Amino acid sequence: MEMFHELGAAEQEIVIDKDKGHSEYQILRSTLLQSEDILIVPSLNHLSDENEGIVAELQYFKDHKIRLKILDMPTTLVDFPKGQEWAFGMSLSILIEGISSMENQKKLLKKEKQRQGIEALKHTSAWENYGRPSFKIPENYQEVMCRWTNGEITAVAAMNLTGIKRTTFYRLAAKYKKGELKL
Repeated sequence: MEMFHELGAAEQEIVIDKDKGHSEYQILRSTLLQSEDILIVPSLNHLSDENEGIVAELQYFKDHKIRLKILDMPTTLVDFPKGQEWAFGMSLSILIEGISSMENQKKLLKKEKQRQGIEALKHTSAWENYGRPSFKIPENYQEVMCRWTNGEITAVAAMNLTGIKRTTFYRLAAKYKKGELKL
């Protein structure tokens, strides 16, 4: 609160959002803030919990020409002389780009670690059980399919008799009819 007062904020201008859904912030952002206004937040993570959300919020403020000051980022607290407000837009663009790059790097690192984990798993006995288990065709499948293709039973009855779900049933039925299914 002291920092807000030091930056010139009056008591009635300070909004404290204790709600995890940021309802007070959303009202402030969507209805009260206008172009050329100044929003002061304690830190970036008060805008969103995710980097992608932070980037979206920063972009919103840039697009709507709302001045953002972040207390734990001193470079955002600098006031620009009249006519040089573009410098803030540029610094916001750099911040957006930096956070976006970090997020992309995090995603690439995660994919690389997954790939390394899969490669390491390939050389162990656990590899045999890796992934989705293969579908086992029921023993009564051929008999039920003969009855279904002859029109003796409906597709729903065939699904119930074999215990196969609808999508899988029709996928297998197409292969069965073409003779591509090995029983």
